[in-house]
Amino acid sequence: MKKITFQYIVVIAGMVSVGLAACNKLLDMKPINEISNVDYWKTADQYKLAANEFYTYLVTFANELYDPAPSTPPSPHSDIRSDLTTSRSAFSNGSNTIPLSDDNWTNAYKRLRSINYLLAKDSADIDNTLRSERLVYVAEAKFFRAYVYFDLLQQFGGVPIVTRPLDDKSPELQAPRNSREEVVDLIVKDLEEAIAVLPLESAIIAANKGRISKGAAQAFLGRVALYEGTWQKFRNGDAARYNGLLDKSIAASNAVITSTQYSLFAPGILGDSAQKYMFILEDEKSNPAGINKSANKEYILANRYSYTQRQIRNNVTHTLLGGGISKKFADMYLCQDGLPITKSPLFQGYDWTRSEYMNRDNRMRYTMMIDSNYYWDNENPGARTTWTGDAADIASSRGMHNAGGGTGYQNQKWATERRLNDNEEGYDWPVIRLAEVYLNYAEAVYERNGSISDADLDKSLNLVRNRVNKTMPKLSNALVSANSLDMRTEIRRERTIELYLEGFRVDDLKRWKTAETEMPMNVLGIKWKGTRWETRWVVNGKSPYPVDANGFLIFEDSRKWANKNYLLPIPAQQRTLNPNLDQNPDW
Repeated sequence: MKKITFQYIVVIAGMVSVGLAACNKLLDMKPINEISNVDYWKTADQYKLAANEFYTYLVTFANELYDPAPSTPPSPHSDIRSDLTTSRSAFSNGSNTIPLSDDNWTNAYKRLRSINYLLAKDSADIDNTLRSERLVYVAEAKFFRAYVYFDLLQQFGGVPIVTRPLDDKSPELQAPRNSREEVVDLIVKDLEEAIAVLPLESAIIAANKGRISKGAAQAFLGRVALYEGTWQKFRNGDAARYNGLLDKSIAASNAVITSTQYSLFAPGILGDSAQKYMFILEDEKSNPAGINKSANKEYILANRYSYTQRQIRNNVTHTLLGGGISKKFADMYLCQDGLPITKSPLFQGYDWTRSEYMNRDNRMRYTMMIDSNYYWDNENPGARTTWTGDAADIASSRGMHNAGGGTGYQNQKWATERRLNDNEEGYDWPVIRLAEVYLNYAEAVYERNGSISDADLDKSLNLVRNRVNKTMPKLSNALVSANSLDMRTEIRRERTIELYLEGFRVDDLKRWKTAETEMPMNVLGIKWKGTRWETRWVVNGKSPYPVDANGFLIFEDSRKWANKNYLLPIPAQQRTLNPNLDQNPDW
């Protein structure tokens, strides 16, 4: 079996089909921006087939779980670049430099050209019937233009706005960067116009399932408005502007919540393991109850895969199972009384290899691997057989887990337990899921008002918290007050725990303007000194890594984070092609 790390994995490129419609021969031969009016744009179905290209732009496994990923551009939003994992890279320790080129920039503008080409067909010289029939595909194009510009905004801040197809004489090619305010305004405008046209999830026919819904656009608007609202708030921006954005986030997220189109994945038969199996859900037996994807109403927008039709083609299980996690992340999990380990009498300390996992948030034991527990993967033997945990099932496992390696904290999220060959996993990537919407709503309400009611917590964050923690006290103002907690910290804790390894952490630290504090911290591992590990995990008679004053392993030190790292540098080649592009601050 190959060594499992979060670093430098060779990845096989995934298939580009989105499973939405049969291939179109014209599109097979020509990119969308090379299709002429004579060739195309005669029917609504042709607009639909053209819009299918945009679904290949959705983020997926290769983007978020690998850094670098040889088959794709680098992964600017990946948690692998954060403070929660053990990846050592120029982006995680703040030593990246100005690149000559950046495929994330280049590919974004290629995508915008294709999107703008379709939107340019929205003209007055076409038949009114066709105009009516194709409006939904125009709305999809506006969603994807917002999607691409938001990706650019998070990486680079203000960027040149292009809203029409260009030729080699177009003045936009030599235009300066637009402000981030202008970019955000365009994103919001596109999303609001798309929302007005897109159908509810329940109105999308079976053949079109997976296409952008009204709820997806509303949820994405909630994400964008929260991101920019907090970015401005924590940089002392204009209060009217950032409060207006937070209001938009609240309203958009609330519209999704009250639409009742989606629900958290929580089948009673799976109990507190429901969330674990949601991430590896396939139509083949991939969980103890044999539940398939049709039962998952939580994914509002997904990059869809299938074992029989479109495999992921990245070795997800062997990459993620056993991947390194930082002590910081392990310590974030609450105890079952709803209190942090620093305040809870339920916390059992670090003395034994399993003690710190006792009485904790159930998400901890279904996300992380516990020393001496049995785990399964896609190997044969190694995969599940009876799915009951009985003797036969244990005999087919990969064996008892030895946590002595890396930081001593390892991951199991995204790793299948069913038998299949490497690279053949077929579960979906959640581009947007309802749990995020609930968390966006709670945070936006708190940041807008400086407080949040128990009623608002109960309609959002607590649904996520108690999905697999039925007896854990809800987050409430009384709990916060009685235990001298900080509501903002607890809201952010829930977000970090729930959305781990889904591509949010780095961008969250940036918008909160806390990266300068969090990212330079040493990456610590288990408590070695004075614990069972001191006699069990020894290398040449001593600790496997340096040990800090409190006895914890130091996996990585000397990390840096400068103010310039809040944005990536504009690639040098782009500034050569367009000297009017200003560089980001301090680069």
